[in-house]
Amino acid sequence: MASHATGDGGIPAREATKHGLKRIMTLGGAYGTRNYTVKSLRDQKGKRVLVETLPFSPEEAAAAEEAGIDTMKVRFDPTHTDLAAAIRDAAPNTFMAFSVPLVAAASEAEAVRLAYDAMTIGADAIMCQWSPRFVSAATEAGVPIQGHAGLVPRKSTWTGGLSAVGKTLEEAVWVYQEIKALENAGAYAVEVEVIPDQLLREISKRTTLLTSSIGAGSGGDIQFLFAEDILGNNPPPHPRHSKQYRNLYEMKQKMQLERVSGFKEFIDDVQQGRFPGPEHIIKTPDSLISKFLEAVDAENDHL
Repeated sequence: MASHATGDGGIPAREATKHGLKRIMTLGGAYGTRNYTVKSLRDQKGKRVLVETLPFSPEEAAAAEEAGIDTMKVRFDPTHTDLAAAIRDAAPNTFMAFSVPLVAAASEAEAVRLAYDAMTIGADAIMCQWSPRFVSAATEAGVPIQGHAGLVPRKSTWTGGLSAVGKTLEEAVWVYQEIKALENAGAYAVEVEVIPDQLLREISKRTTLLTSSIGAGSGGDIQFLFAEDILGNNPPPHPRHSKQYRNLYEMKQKMQLERVSGFKEFIDDVQQGRFPGPEHIIKTPDSLISKFLEAVDAENDHL
């Protein structure tokens, strides 16, 4: 990836804008093109609903970009960065927020360091479950942050487990306050998970943050669904808020049966003498074997 920091040039051509792309430099110093920037995303608030997914492989990321997905989240493991980097490379023109592990940063300084590490390999923003204090430290360091509110699975013990949040007045006000705290900390967006549809609709009107809805209805600025749910990668039961547009799990099961059948047929062919057949072998030239035996026998006679 071309980088100003390394002196290898590579500023994207101006023609990229004719294809709806923005010419950018990442926080890590690499040039590139993106379909959105933080500013252009924020300019979309209230105008149209964007679509977002989280791919688990480079193949899914490439397919999502080709299909026209607006933004992606990518899981970022600071101890094994290869997958996140490969997903970034597979969809080079799509705005991506790298999702960092909650427990990977135990201080404001560690949060900034973790965010910088992710931005260095191509993240356009950071998705996190951090407190407003950590978010503030990162945004002051120039990192675009997407927070998390509503049902935050890793913190679900505080809200009663893996279930909807915001169905009482107390919870609804708390969700709103959490989102406003992230806004005040400098975040540009917030993932809002499994709260009532109308509640998100009203909260979204009252925050400058882009609201990314997963299981929170259609009242947000972004509609988010995991790639594994969209593609049906897993067997039932599926999350209530998800929809499967394909059934790749069933296809993979059929593929596995085909693999087993293929191996069984190979074993049977070998045992029954059907493989290799005449079409699979190299024919011996005339008189080669007789000459070979004469040569070998003569050599043995001299031993």
